[in-house]
Amino acid sequence: MKLTSKGRYAVMAMADLASNTSVGPVSLTEISFRQNISLAYLEQIFIKLKKNKLVKSSRGATGGYLLEKPASEIKLSSIIFAVDEEVRVLNCKKNSKKGCNNKSTKCITHNLWDELDQHIHGFFEKVKLQDLVKQNPNL
Repeated sequence: MKLTSKGRYAVMAMADLASNTSVGPVSLTEISFRQNISLAYLEQIFIKLKKNKLVKSSRGATGGYLLEKPASEIKLSSIIFAVDEEVRVLNCKKNSKKGCNNKSTKCITHNLWDELDQHIHGFFEKVKLQDLVKQNPNL
């Protein structure tokens, strides 16, 4: 299964933001410190999150980021997609005419990995940002 640090960090940062939104805008420096994520990397991630309307920014001395909509409406799949991530367990292309490994047929375990892939995508579609905050009240 492939989920790079970009996808993991985006979910971590959004969970941190959701946990601290009650105090107002949250700076990336604060998230960086609490989650031990490079500030420069967070800046890249938040550009994409903002572009995909998951967060909004406010300027000024007390500026930072806020969620664009309630955490209960933000799916983990939306966060992962926003940072150009794709969670895949299949090495082959699902609907490729060449089949797996550039052969004319699918590999013997193709359907197994395809089913696992569907479960993973279903999980990320079902879990909301609010679920993470509730599970980890000490974020």
